[in-house]
Amino acid sequence: MRNNLLYKILLFPAKLAIHFYCRSITINGKKWLTEKGPLLIAANHPNSFLDAIIVSTLFKNPVFSLARGDAFAGRFFTTILTSLHMLPVYRLTEGAENIERNYSTFEACLKLFKENKIVLIFSEGRCVNEWHLRPLKKGTARLALDAWENNIALKILPLGINYSSFRFYGKNVILNFGNAILKEDFIFDAKGKSINEFNEKLNAQLSTLVYETDKNDLSKLKELFLFKNSALKNLILFIPAAIGFIINSPLYFLFHFIIRSRSKDHYDSVMTGLLFLFYPLYVLAVTMAVFLISKSWYSLLILVLLPFTAWSYLQLKRQIPK
Repeated sequence: MRNNLLYKILLFPAKLAIHFYCRSITINGKKWLTEKGPLLIAANHPNSFLDAIIVSTLFKNPVFSLARGDAFAGRFFTTILTSLHMLPVYRLTEGAENIERNYSTFEACLKLFKENKIVLIFSEGRCVNEWHLRPLKKGTARLALDAWENNIALKILPLGINYSSFRFYGKNVILNFGNAILKEDFIFDAKGKSINEFNEKLNAQLSTLVYETDKNDLSKLKELFLFKNSALKNLILFIPAAIGFIINSPLYFLFHFIIRSRSKDHYDSVMTGLLFLFYPLYVLAVTMAVFLISKSWYSLLILVLLPFTAWSYLQLKRQIPK
């Protein structure tokens, strides 16, 4: 956890890249983005690693995220994910022998809270691509209660993460922050009762922050997530957007073909990761090809213009899938 170098190196390009994958990110409760710890962000979990990426890139201070334990397979991936401020949480489906490891993760979280850090936990447990708040697991409550028992002035911040789509490039994202849950909000009794009371309070907030709709209700999705462009914006960006579609499509559709049937609830996360790694190389390759053909240093402008055309297309393309 002390190795922050990789996190710091990747944070700025990640902040930039997320705006080339998400058309817009609307934040209700921006004041929380500058909050310091000890803070536990308790969020729903509709879109795999993309949930953590978006939250981490928006907060001013570093965010440590709890992630599914099976991603920490082997020393290499464990080192990489730990360097990215991720901590493993294991479920019974990942082997009963791994459940004991969760105690180490919770101890690490308590240590982070004592250092006034921020931790992100997904209170539903597993990720499912849907517009629906699922029953909350006990992990968030246990972590909060343990922190309070250790006299840590921990605040729990409910967060509803909402997407216009889950397998569609150029999504609109809406983050709804709730009100902080504090130790003073509870009268402590038996721990089991406290856990239930905590989850009731957290669920009461999340149920108002997470949008509920059926995936086939296109009119409701448009009502929640559709943002109309001005006529002037459409006019200015039309030609760059058309160029962006033609030039950038080969890379996108290649990745789409590869992952469309392999990543049920992780499509967006895998696509974002692939584009983050390979799109800069694609831009560089196109620039070099044009330079070799034209022999002109003006071709270096493509390093800026090509991403701009991709962003332009992102702004004008259809927002809600049919």
